[in-house]
Amino acid sequence: MYHYILFDLDGTLTDPKLGITGCVQYALRKLGMEAPDADALEPFIGPPLMDSFREFCGLDEEKGAQAVAYYRERYAVDGLFENEAYPGIVQMLIRLQQAGCHLAVASSKPEVFVKKILEHFGMLSCFEVVVGSGLDGSRVRKEEVLEEALRQLLEERVPAKETSAYAEDVVMVGDRKFDIQGAKAYGIASVGVAYGYAAEGELEEAGADRIVKTVQELEEALIK
Repeated sequence: MYHYILFDLDGTLTDPKLGITGCVQYALRKLGMEAPDADALEPFIGPPLMDSFREFCGLDEEKGAQAVAYYRERYAVDGLFENEAYPGIVQMLIRLQQAGCHLAVASSKPEVFVKKILEHFGMLSCFEVVVGSGLDGSRVRKEEVLEEALRQLLEERVPAKETSAYAEDVVMVGDRKFDIQGAKAYGIASVGVAYGYAAEGELEEAGADRIVKTVQELEEALIK
């Protein structure tokens, strides 16, 4: 089995759609813009916020930064808890721990929010390492998050050229292409979860080593 397992948060451990889309709508309305419905805003689940506001809403850097500030204004109070753990996730994490796996979270979401969400759902104690981005805009790329999570989890810096010794023992689990691409950058295995928010064919195109449709399948893939 994999002894070192890194998990994305949104769309992998929890379903954050209500909170994320509601906060995007709030931010856009405060900017005086029309807010699309929640389904149309699903692409915001996964990538860095600034990238999403610029790509999907056409905002420049200044307005994008203001949108992020408005988003977090609501998210810090209400949005982060408008969320739910996928059924069976907590039980799976406990069984992985009992099997001797070392678990980490590697998320592009600000680390302070990641820890609050994990604590809210009773998951925080399952993880030896929790890494997210900074509220100041630092470490937002998945590769940067993974680098720090791997460093902490393996207690050494693990650049891509030196991961061969761990390749069969480390895996990244996520629901978007960013998770798969990040894993590839460090030469580690990847499992894509199709129950999350990837577009059709996204995980396949990104080159996920394995794709699962349910939490039960995920557990089987990790303990193999």
